[in-house]
Parts: sequence; structure tokens; C-alpha cells
Amino acid sequence: MSKARPRAAPAHTDYVADEGLTFESEENLKVVTAFEGLNLKEPLLRGVYQFGFEKPSAIQQRAILPIVQGRDVIAQAQSGTGKTSMIAISLAQLLDPKLNEPQSLILSPTRELAAQTTKTIQAVAEFMKVRAHTCVGGTSLGKDMSLLEAGQHIVSGTPGRVFDMIKRRCLATRSIKTLVLDEADEMLNKGFKEQIYDVYRYLPPDTQVVLVSATLPGEVLEMTSKFMTDPLRVLVKRDELTLEGIKQFFVAVEKEEWKFDTLCDLYDTLTITQAVIFCNTKRKVDWLTEKMRQNNFTVSAMHGDMPQKERDAIMGEFRGGHSRVLISTDVWARGLDVQQVSLVINYDLPNNRELYIHRIGRSGRYGRKGVAINFVRSDDIRILRDIEQYYSTQIDEMPMNVADLI
Repeated sequence: MSKARPRAAPAHTDYVADEGLTFESEENLKVVTAFEGLNLKEPLLRGVYQFGFEKPSAIQQRAILPIVQGRDVIAQAQSGTGKTSMIAISLAQLLDPKLNEPQSLILSPTRELAAQTTKTIQAVAEFMKVRAHTCVGGTSLGKDMSLLEAGQHIVSGTPGRVFDMIKRRCLATRSIKTLVLDEADEMLNKGFKEQIYDVYRYLPPDTQVVLVSATLPGEVLEMTSKFMTDPLRVLVKRDELTLEGIKQFFVAVEKEEWKFDTLCDLYDTLTITQAVIFCNTKRKVDWLTEKMRQNNFTVSAMHGDMPQKERDAIMGEFRGGHSRVLISTDVWARGLDVQQVSLVINYDLPNNRELYIHRIGRSGRYGRKGVAINFVRSDDIRILRDIEQYYSTQIDEMPMNVADLI
């Protein structure tokens, strides 16, 4: 394996907003409305159609071409619009299957999202000889090392484990041409920022960088100048972010204790479809799961403190439809795609406005309709109104016939 050679980390100065931060206007963007127009390799095109796509989504129509052309790209689009498959198609197109080394690296904030990205790559690239590997914590180090040393084309992982593999010289970086940061706003938050800089220092100097997210706050966009070169920005306007097709409601609960009874009343509605219930803390997830089970309701639960094997098993059951109601923290809010979910309940209102969009985006995937129900205590009304105003949307009181809307 080649010796990993660190390069200078980007300066850690507080970034001063660039007055010239421009967003690409529609007129300057080439919009390609059919997959044939993207000049994809024939086996990749076959895989895309077999995957079930008929035509590219809005973000795919605008972002795949510049990524394939080697531009640094900032791609922002609402949840459930095919961002993960946009990454998969672009990277499969860029790949040289004869070169037996990692050529693309995708960093994600959660293990589940990293694994889902790998699965999407394997699906669209089914007719190509592409080897994609998930490199995340909580799995066997030895297995990771041997799979990487056997040669992988695309690595999708979480920053900690990826950096560990680079330091151990199991993940060769010399042939990496593209770095993708998925859910970039969370990735560039304090928690991951240092780890991303660590990984970035080991990549070739001319590595192409692609940022992908449903929400990109200004301070994240400002930071991008440290490691992106003249990026093309494909952004949706904020008031278009409220996920067409998802009906949003609230239920007024005077006290915290009333939320549980309200949830029990809604349980039959939840199981018509598949539902995700969000709580703000791991403790609350455990408490609510236990209380629901004591009252003979069948639910499963997931949060970041659970062992990876358990998280995988729960995800498998939920994806397969064997469990219908999942109680989770925000580990589930970003990027995870389960087609049948058409109801999201915010048992607790999220701590910030961006998370609201990510959570309710778990329903109504790829244009299907969905419903989001917010449990709102008297002192939450202000937060709810703030979300409404920020996204220019309307959140109405939940009607009696909510089951008919799902």
C-alpha cells in the first residue's frame, strides 16, 4: 500500500462571509431531462432503469452532469428527491473498473446512511464490475482491513473509521478523484469537522469535492471556500423545501403527560402504514418504547447508543415491513429511505428548524404523499409558528379523518 501522505489542513480561521457567494441561476445550469442525455455508460444506464427510475429527478437533471465533468458541486434538494442515487450514478459513471483502487470516497454522518449509499451504488451499477464497500465503526476491523486490501472502487463510510483505515494504510488514497460529503451541514458541524479535515489532508491535492444536503445553512456554505474550488451551486429556494405532498398537522397537548395518551389513540392509524415517531433524546426513546410495550402496543426502537448489530437488525425488520412503528432519535432523521413510511410523528418538536425538514422528509419519499403530525405543548406553539414562517408553510390542526389522508 502507498504511504499515506498528509497535506496541510485547511486553515482553521473563523471564516469571513464572502460577499460574492453566488448561487447558480437556472439559466446557467444545463438541465438534462432524460437519462439518455447524460451519456451514461450503457451498463450503467441499464442498471438505472432496472433500479426503477424512468427519468431524472430535478436535482439529478442539474447535478449529475457537472459532477461527471469534474466540477466541485454543492447540491441541495429536498428530502426524498433522489440525492443518494444522484451520488451513485455520478460515481459509477466516473469509475475506471480496471483500476483496482478506491477512486471515490463518500462520508456520511450515520452508519445506516453510509450502508444505504453502498446499496444504492451496487444497485445502479449492477451490470458494471463495481466493488463498493461500507466502512463504518461497530464492525470487525479485521474484515474491513482485508476487504479494503482486496481492492474496492468506491468506499462509503463514517469519518472515524475511514480515517482509521487511512492511517493504517489499508485504504489507499492516491487514486481518489472524488470526495462526497453527504448530509454536509451535519458533517461540517462541530462533531465531524475535525475528522473530515483529517481525512481531507490525505487526499490528492486535486480531489473533486461534492457537498450534498437538504439544508445548507449560510455558515456551512461560507466554510466551503476552504476546501472547494469555484463550486457550482445547485440550490433550491427555502420556501420550496417544504416537501410538496406531505400534509403537516399539529395536535395541541396541554401537558407533556398527555402526549402518551394521544399517541395511543393514534396507534391504529399508525399501523395502516409504517410510521416513525421522533423523540429528542435516547432516554425518551427508551422510556416511550417501554411504556408502549407495557400497554401492549408493538413498536421497535433505534438510537445511536445501541450496538451496530442491533441497529442493523431493527432496520432490516422495519424495511421488510415486519415492524410497523419505529421510535427513534434524529439518527433516523437524515437520509434513510424506507419506501412504505407515509407517517411521521414528532412526539417532541425538533431542536432546530433544519431537523424538522429532515424528519418529515422520511414520509412521502420520491414524490409520494405523506403525513406529518406534531405534538405541540402550550410552550411549543412559538417554535411551531417559527417553523411555519421560516419555510413559508402551513401546519393545520389535525382533522378527525387523518387516517383517510395516509
